[in-house]
Amino acid sequence: MAQPNSFRYTVIDVFTTESLAGNPLAVFPDSSAIDETTMQKIARELNLAETAFVLPATRKDCAARVRIFTPAKEMAFAGHPTVGTAFVLLQEKIVASNVSAFLLEEQVGPVALRIEEGERPLIWLRMPPVIDGKCYDSSLCARVLGLEPQDLLPMKPQLLSAGNPTLVVAAKNIVEVDRASLDLAGMKTLRGVDKEPFCVYLFTPTHDGAYSRMFAPEYGIPEDPASGSCMGPLAVLMMRHNLISRSAATRFVSEQGTKMGRRSLLHVEVRGKEAADEIYVGGQVTPIIEGVMTLGSR
Repeated sequence: MAQPNSFRYTVIDVFTTESLAGNPLAVFPDSSAIDETTMQKIARELNLAETAFVLPATRKDCAARVRIFTPAKEMAFAGHPTVGTAFVLLQEKIVASNVSAFLLEEQVGPVALRIEEGERPLIWLRMPPVIDGKCYDSSLCARVLGLEPQDLLPMKPQLLSAGNPTLVVAAKNIVEVDRASLDLAGMKTLRGVDKEPFCVYLFTPTHDGAYSRMFAPEYGIPEDPASGSCMGPLAVLMMRHNLISRSAATRFVSEQGTKMGRRSLLHVEVRGKEAADEIYVGGQVTPIIEGVMTLGSR
C-alpha cells in the first residue's frame, strides 16, 4: 500500500491587519514533491481564490519560484499570492528577515518585491507592465452587471492586463458598485467571441482612491476580496481619466471585499508622471492557520 505524503501549508489573510478579513491564501512553502496535476487538485480542494506553491528558483537572481492556482486554472501572475508568499518566505527564513528587496520567479517572469518597515510592514510588489486591450460597450457592461448605463461614469470600460487580463469598469458611486453582480452566463455574454477569459473589475473613485469589487466566474472565483493584479490596470485608467492627481510619487488606496464582509486595503504607488510608469501594489498580511495536508493511500 502506498505511503501517504504530508505537506505543510499555512493560510494567511492578505491586504489586512485583521484576522478573517482581506483575501485568504494557502501557501505550501516546500512543493518540490507535488506535481502540477496535484497542485490543481489541492487548489480545488481548498477552494480559496488562489493557492501558492513554492519551488526552488530556476533563475539565480530569484529567491524562489512560485506557481499560483485558482480552483479552476493556473495563473501566470496574481497580486495577493505574490504578497502573501513573500510574507511566508520571510517567516520561514527562506528569505532572510534583514533583506529589504528580492525577486520571485513566476510564469510572467521575475517579480520584484520590497519591504517597507513599520509596526506591520508593508510588502510591495512591482506590477508587470500594463498592456492595453480593447474597449467595451458601456451599455453591455452595465447590463451584465445588473446596472443601468447611467450608473456608469462616462468613460469606456477597457480591457488591460498586468499579467492577468482585467476589464476595468467605472461606476458613479459606491451604491452602484455594491448593487452589481456578475454570474457565469453574464460573463460569457460579455466575453462573446474572445477566447481568453478575463476578470471584471468594477470601481468608483473615492477621496482615498477607489472602492471596488472584482468578479472572475470563469476562473472559479465568483467574487474576489482583494485583487492585486488589477491595481496596475486601475492605476493606469484612473490616471488617464484624471481620477487621481499625478505627481512624482502618487499613492492611493483601493478598498475591496467590503461587500463580501472581507474588507481589504490595497496600497498603490505610481512613480513618475506618466500612466505607464512604475506601479507598485502593497499590503499587510495576517497569518491565521498552520496545517499539514496528507495525500495518498492509507
